[in-house]
Amino acid sequence: VQLQASGGGLVQAGGSLRLSCVASGSTFGFKSVGWYRQAPGNQRELVATFGSSGNTNYADSVKGRFTISRDIARNTIYLQMNSLKPEDTAVYYCNADQYGWSRYNYWGQGTQVTVSS
Repeated sequence: VQLQASGGGLVQAGGSLRLSCVASGSTFGFKSVGWYRQAPGNQRELVATFGSSGNTNYADSVKGRFTISRDIARNTIYLQMNSLKPEDTAVYYCNADQYGWSRYNYWGQGTQVTVSS
């Protein structure tokens, strides 16, 4: 599976962005699909994911501001980011984990999100 992320950019604090990630094949039924981010000097961290049953999981820092959604027919997942803060600045990566094994854990190329104060 190949993942192509887009939608990043520069936005002022309080603004919004919508990220998209298109998969080359279906990710329906995967153990997890979603978004991670990595800020300079920090480890990559979970932002929001779908589990295999469709349940969602959000980082505490984005709850109430970010919403993950998906279009199964288009093999696409989205991340709507509202009320952005400077601390949301990071490279955002989409991820599709098929079985929980590293061999079947796929990453997109990342898209930069910069939030100015």
